[in-house]
Amino acid sequence: MASILVPLPAGFEEIETVTPVDVLRRAGHDVTLAALGPRRAVAGRSGITLEADTLLTSIAPEAIYTLLLLPGGPGVKHLRASPEIRDIIGRHTMADRWIASICAAPLVLHDAGLLSGRRYTAHPSTATELTAIDAATRVVVDGRIITSRGAGTALDFALKLVELLGDEATAKKIATDICA
Repeated sequence: MASILVPLPAGFEEIETVTPVDVLRRAGHDVTLAALGPRRAVAGRSGITLEADTLLTSIAPEAIYTLLLLPGGPGVKHLRASPEIRDIIGRHTMADRWIASICAAPLVLHDAGLLSGRRYTAHPSTATELTAIDAATRVVVDGRIITSRGAGTALDFALKLVELLGDEATAKKIATDICA
């Protein structure tokens, strides 16, 4: 069972958060939703409020997860501005752990210098900053970095994460069970 951290900023894209969290939990992984702000209740871009498991500030500074998953949406601006997120990305990079981002969240990886020389995809709205987007591919894996285009690719993204965490059979079973 993998441990997964999902920072939850105000304005997160609901589909890009809930779909991977649901699929990863169906696969038996331990997923922690951590609110980036001062309250566990966090409103997404469409006004759907999720109750995070904890606050990001409550997570031990030395904590390392198997996977760090960054959702997209307008809340990416909060991820980009957060020194805690920069530190978490740095720790996970140094520990050679998986880092996944979807939609606009690859901007956070770009800020951390993780996309240079890599293949990646992202939402077309980020193309002014992310000039090498692989627009033809829904989910791109390059080394320990996984990127996906947006809300419409969230299920593909989620199933790829389950597969990469070591269980292609479980990914296929979940896809069959949910008629993907």
